[in-house]
Amino acid sequence: MQSCIHLFLPKVKVIYPQHSKLTDKEKTNICYLSFPDSNSGCLGDTQFCFRFRQSSGRRVSLHCLLDQFDKDLPVYLKDPAYFYGYVYFRQVRDKTLKRGYFQKSLVLISKLPYIHFFHTVLKQIAPEYFEKSEPYLEAACNDVDRWPAPVPGKTLHLPIMGVVMKVRIPTCHDKPGTTQIVQLTQQADTNISVILPTVHEVDIFRCFCPVFLHSQMLWELVLLGEPLVVMAPSPSESSETVLALVNCISPLKYFSDFRPYFTIHDSEFKEYTTRTQAPPSVILGVTNPFFAKTLQHWPHIIRIGDLKPTGEIPKQVKVKKLKNLKTLDSKPGVYTSYKPYLNRDEEIIKQLQKERYVASLMPLQKSISPWKSPPQLRQFLPEEFMKTLEKTGPQLTSRIKGDWIGLYRHFLKSPNFDGWFKTRRKEMIQKLEALHLEALCEEDLLLWIQKHTEVETVDLVLKLKNKLLQADREHLPVKPDTMEKLRTHIDAIILALPEDLQGILLKTGMT
Repeated sequence: MQSCIHLFLPKVKVIYPQHSKLTDKEKTNICYLSFPDSNSGCLGDTQFCFRFRQSSGRRVSLHCLLDQFDKDLPVYLKDPAYFYGYVYFRQVRDKTLKRGYFQKSLVLISKLPYIHFFHTVLKQIAPEYFEKSEPYLEAACNDVDRWPAPVPGKTLHLPIMGVVMKVRIPTCHDKPGTTQIVQLTQQADTNISVILPTVHEVDIFRCFCPVFLHSQMLWELVLLGEPLVVMAPSPSESSETVLALVNCISPLKYFSDFRPYFTIHDSEFKEYTTRTQAPPSVILGVTNPFFAKTLQHWPHIIRIGDLKPTGEIPKQVKVKKLKNLKTLDSKPGVYTSYKPYLNRDEEIIKQLQKERYVASLMPLQKSISPWKSPPQLRQFLPEEFMKTLEKTGPQLTSRIKGDWIGLYRHFLKSPNFDGWFKTRRKEMIQKLEALHLEALCEEDLLLWIQKHTEVETVDLVLKLKNKLLQADREHLPVKPDTMEKLRTHIDAIILALPEDLQGILLKTGMT
């Protein structure tokens, strides 16, 4: 499991591994995002997370490194165009220094959005690093270099500076809301120091505590891809709240941009704060008071105070009108004029996880012929879908009352639906291809070649080989024995051909 651990001060001081390449733009972003704003007043140790775009030149090459594992990851854990920065920041008084404070950040950069895991890693190594300096960091990186690849579904034992962490990488086959970590056993796991129940999830309940009564409204705003800014007293509260918002619509992926910690120095600052056009579909987490004025035209703003420890319920904030938000010192609250489509109920997320209409776009299996191309999916028609809601919509069975039709109509126009539907459409197309392969395997192909010319038989072999390549390249969801059956069929067909044609196929690498 390879990730880069970087230490950044006002400029790059130490990078491990040393062969890591960062563009100047990436270095600048990381330097500014690795430290809290001066007004945050973060004394002691603080952990937070940020996210920024990868430079376009490196995107493909980096994605290829883990592409073989991505196919089995949940879609909401695939984020190839962005880097995640995990920060452990320390600020303590030190009269021997010119500034009067010791200030340093240890930052771990990864393309993996494993929030809980990497925060745990930094918690293990950062305090010792601040005391023992670079040799300790180099030793920690040597441990990381020996970690196995993050294969989805695998339970891994990961040593780091005398501590062994036990984690399980999620898969797209996991049931939402369940924990798949293998339990600790006395005999096999005597060396395990830390067991992580999740690698990526944040404590949503803790983050939503100040706005708990409005969590369903926030869920609607995230679901619909509405512009949303979180104003917080520190990067820790900012990043945790933004990540909780993004996570709250899981297993749907949030397809718009989100920045757990966003500063005025960010390379996208002008793009996201301009008033010449409507605010973009993005969630920003900020701490600088400057944003209270810069983003006051945004339609939805959450102002939060210090987050309380888990289990401690703070005073609930109120929904307030946007005109009442003047500075970052304004009272905590949800500043919006948004009217929720649905009445308040914690069951809403479960109600929207199933989409029966989209499943109906799939052709019937009996329409799949091995001798014809796979049938096409039916086109998704929003108005046709809306008509199905009248007879089958959740408003007929749900305890939740409200404008379900309006919520669905708005959701269909959001980037989250667009991203979800493209993913679902790709899955259905791959399923059709897999079913077509399986139909071919059930045919008596030797009988077929007896009724066709040698040219047609060679053409069939070439097409079957291309099918095999496609299945392997696109990771089609075929049955385990389908690929082997197809190879057996191909070999049998080739052996049934005259020797000169067998030789041609052998020379062209088709066997």
